[in-house]
Amino acid sequence: MTTTTNTSGAIARITREIAAIEKGSDLSLAVACRDSDVRNVRALIIGPPETPYEYGFFEFEIKFSKEYPIKSPSVRSITTNGGRTRFNPNIYNEGKVCLSILGTWRGNPGEEWSSAQGLESVLLSIQSLMSANPYENEPGYEDRGKAEEMPKQYVAKIRHETLRIAVCQRLEGLLGIERGQPAAKRPRLGEKLSSVLGGKGKEKEVEASPGASITASANEEFHSSIESRPEDASSEVDTPATETSVYEYDAEATFAAYDSSQWDPFADLMKRRFLWYYDTYVQTATAELALHPQGQAFTRMEFEYPPNSMEGHFDYANILKRLDGIKQALEEEQERWVKIGKKQVAEETQVAVQLAFQANQLRYQWNEGKYDGSRLEINLPDKGNPFKWDLTLLGQSMTSLDAGIFNMTLFIPPTFPTVQPRLKFETPIFHHRVSSTGVLCYFPKKEDDIGSHIEAIVRTIQEEEPKFDPRTVVNPEAFSLYWGGQEKRKVYNRKLRRSAQESCEY
Repeated sequence: MTTTTNTSGAIARITREIAAIEKGSDLSLAVACRDSDVRNVRALIIGPPETPYEYGFFEFEIKFSKEYPIKSPSVRSITTNGGRTRFNPNIYNEGKVCLSILGTWRGNPGEEWSSAQGLESVLLSIQSLMSANPYENEPGYEDRGKAEEMPKQYVAKIRHETLRIAVCQRLEGLLGIERGQPAAKRPRLGEKLSSVLGGKGKEKEVEASPGASITASANEEFHSSIESRPEDASSEVDTPATETSVYEYDAEATFAAYDSSQWDPFADLMKRRFLWYYDTYVQTATAELALHPQGQAFTRMEFEYPPNSMEGHFDYANILKRLDGIKQALEEEQERWVKIGKKQVAEETQVAVQLAFQANQLRYQWNEGKYDGSRLEINLPDKGNPFKWDLTLLGQSMTSLDAGIFNMTLFIPPTFPTVQPRLKFETPIFHHRVSSTGVLCYFPKKEDDIGSHIEAIVRTIQEEEPKFDPRTVVNPEAFSLYWGGQEKRKVYNRKLRRSAQESCEY
């Protein structure tokens, strides 16, 4: 009997599943594909809050065969530090994701793949691996004492590497912040790494095929070299060749080889989310710095073995510097938008003309209080440049914002709406949706309409009963007070009212 596959049906289903995730309310998931081939999907999972993966950017390559949904898709992690880092007992350094629904791990009856499952269920299953105690994903964990020290040490190094690799390294790459040795000079598969594997005067060849492994003798030397490395040996991916830079498979390079134009669909999303979560990143790094001395080596877990492991040392002081550098680079990027915008105004591009028209239209509507009585003044301070807007919100009477005068700057990118605007409070405000650096977390109903952005900004600031979502924590202190119960809510309201009163003096 010959089995036929319905290719068009599979493509239609994949398209629907992608659209459902894009329209969904889950802020931790994002997917993208090119119109030319929807069977090759890029996915982003933002690490769950209150886990060592918190707000890290973890990307995956998902491929659907012609037999989908009869057969499950194949999934590969591409957040691997160039094949050097294993982020989970079930997520290997070479990108393999072990899940029963993917057929890559033995599971209990009923846990295998079925056509009733789909793209979202795959992503949620992967996300479930990113738990508060990922050590428990290792088979046999339930048979050992759960109070042992190893799970704590495993969580500690994952938290560090999430910040270093899945946040700092990723954003630095997007912003062109150079660190250490250029990527072109890093050792790759097939190179002779005499200083790493063979010592002086000895050369050993690493197998060049993606599925190959280091020879047994070389692996033993690799293992012993890591054990004896100095505490200050760098674990960065962009450092000169050391024992920690040997790996079998470079997942990022492989993905780039499939995609020579360096398609990066989540670049803008990750930049905006970094600004949202900056306070949390800094808070975490500062707290962990007090717990883990500089240069303290990671503890290797019993299920880890080079190169399928997480090797390195704690260096939170450097992570804090890198976080600050990324924030500054993003702020500089916004100022570059303004300069590029001036040129677009002179050239009378379509985006510049439309933004100028909308600025005039919205200025009249908001200054006249046509939106539920809310008063917002809109001005273009840079000689009519419509890529930078000055906004002044007048706090509504009989609310915690009463008598407040809040100045904000809206930076609009020249590539709007492909790249989204960013808003920064110039006037300090204590608000659960505003970070300590003035970044507002808001959601426009229509991302391609600047008027919708303005409405969302005002609505977010004035909203009195927002929905609880831990993925909107941009100000940890304010968020904790706002959602911490009746008494803490009173403290929050007092702080918000005080910031409104002080805004008049700013």
